[in-house]
Formats: sequence, structure tokens, C-alpha cells
Amino acid sequence: QVQVVESGGGLVQAGGSLRLSCTASGLTFDDVAMGWFRQAPGKEREGVSYISWSGFATYYADSVKGRFTISRVNAKNTMYLQMNSLKPEDTAMYYCAAATVPSLSGHSWHEPGPYTYWGQGTQVTVSS
Repeated sequence: QVQVVESGGGLVQAGGSLRLSCTASGLTFDDVAMGWFRQAPGKEREGVSYISWSGFATYYADSVKGRFTISRVNAKNTMYLQMNSLKPEDTAMYYCAAATVPSLSGHSWHEPGPYTYWGQGTQVTVSS
């Protein structure tokens, strides 16, 4: 049984930092690409960042480029999202998701559909 679990969310002031972690079990971690998504109340889920199975390819939403850094340690089945210079508009539920290479084929990394496994989310709230 595949389990994906996020942690590290919380309340932080604008300009502050948080590091999110995502641990996956029940799958071969270095066979899957991983993504971070977020969803604010009343808004659609949006792709925040992506990292390939090897970690060599990473992508970011324009809104977080230069502030967020995605990484992974395959030996620990864990992915991270370092979030710096946080803004109130970053407030959302953050989700970790895993996708196999075949499921991503023909899709863009920021589309939620191709991701098979999802965590329950961790709340990030940035106060002004």
C-alpha cells in the first residue's frame, strides 16, 4: 500500500521560511517523479514545483521561482520544499504527489491529473 505523507507546514510571518518534507512508502521512490502542489480556499489546485526521479530536472511555477527550492534524497524516500521569502499569497494547503514516467508522458508537470499518489496535505499560513 502506497503512503505519501507531508510535514513541516505551519504559521509564519511574511518574509519567513519553512521547509516541507514528503515521505513516500510502498513504492520504488527512485522510479517516480515528484511534485508539490497547493490549493488555497476557492482556488484550483496548482503546481508549485517538480523534480524528476533522479533530481536532475526541476521546474517551478513563476510565482515561486527564486524563493522555493525542491530537492529529494532517494535513499530516504523523501522530498523537500525549502520555502524562503514567504508571502501571504503563498498561504494554502500544500500537497505532495508522485507520478510514474509513463503517466506524465504527454502532460505538463504542473497538471495534477497524471500524478497517481497524493498525500493528505500540510497547511502553510503566511501572515502579513
